[in-house]
Amino acid sequence: MPSQKAQKIDLNGDYPCPCRRRGRLVPIALTEAFGCDRCQQIFVVDESGYCLEQLATHYPYKQAWRWTGHQWNRASPGLRAHYLPMALGVFLVPLVIWLPLALYSPGPNLVLWAMVAVLLAMLPALMVWLAYRRDSR
Repeated sequence: MPSQKAQKIDLNGDYPCPCRRRGRLVPIALTEAFGCDRCQQIFVVDESGYCLEQLATHYPYKQAWRWTGHQWNRASPGLRAHYLPMALGVFLVPLVIWLPLALYSPGPNLVLWAMVAVLLAMLPALMVWLAYRRDSR
């Protein structure tokens, strides 16, 4: 099993693009930066030499990666690490509230209430799951 410990980034080394577009990082002469030959992004090495940051980005937060010797790992996972607990919470809280209401409601609408409760609980969970899929690419 490969080590997950971050290694110092060699400015003359050969690395794959952290954006996962099958590009290669090419050192930019006279700088501490790399450019991807495929996606045309520019990455700079931070002062410690262990972290690679995306220079020009359209995201509101700075993306950074650490090299493990075999692959890039995000330096700060942000909300991505919390998507699964959020999805479970978004699914379970409405289900716990609406399902008992459906079970104790009088009349023949028991199945309808149960279906509405499950569908309403699944919609936000689906939205969080889709956001997780988009962020993990």
